[in-house]
Amino acid sequence: MITNRKQQAKETKQKLLDAARDVFFENGFQKSTISQINKKAETGHGTAYVYFKNKEDFLIELMKETMESFYQIATIPFRPVSQSEAHELISHQVKQFLSLALEKKQVMKIFKEAIGTSPIVESNWQNIRKQFIESITRDIIYAQKQLLANQNLNPFITARSWFYMNEMFMWELVGDQCTDDIEEIIKHMTILYTNGLYTEKSHK
Repeated sequence: MITNRKQQAKETKQKLLDAARDVFFENGFQKSTISQINKKAETGHGTAYVYFKNKEDFLIELMKETMESFYQIATIPFRPVSQSEAHELISHQVKQFLSLALEKKQVMKIFKEAIGTSPIVESNWQNIRKQFIESITRDIIYAQKQLLANQNLNPFITARSWFYMNEMFMWELVGDQCTDDIEEIIKHMTILYTNGLYTEKSHK
């Protein structure tokens, strides 16, 4: 059972996080300060430091909160029984991944800025990348064991290549740097990946 003090602490932390999100949206990551976050949250002077060491801590907490939705997509059960089913599942995942990035566009832009300016945030993003790549690697190994995928391809290298492609288009879409239709992007990504990994005849 949560005590009143713990509940109050939880609410204060969430209030600070919500305030941090607003401050980051208003000023960008680099120009935001702990003082601005405290003021926005209407908490006492120095309260933020009880819960967070610095603004990077705020950003990383927001990253965890946001990326949880992406992890749910990455961990959708992948158990195809045919190459056509694998193609369909992969296409669906890509669509969900990129669509979610666009849905979270405002906060993703802040993440992109922070990754490029803060070694702490960049290191955290590397850990996030690692989790996605590990999930993709497991899916590739499963497909190879089912003799659906090319046995000659290294699962880890293939997984990294696939994630980096997704990541590139994600940042381009979030940053409004991509003029291509999202459906066309999904189609081309899926064809390129599945035609390379899921060969017509599996190699033993």
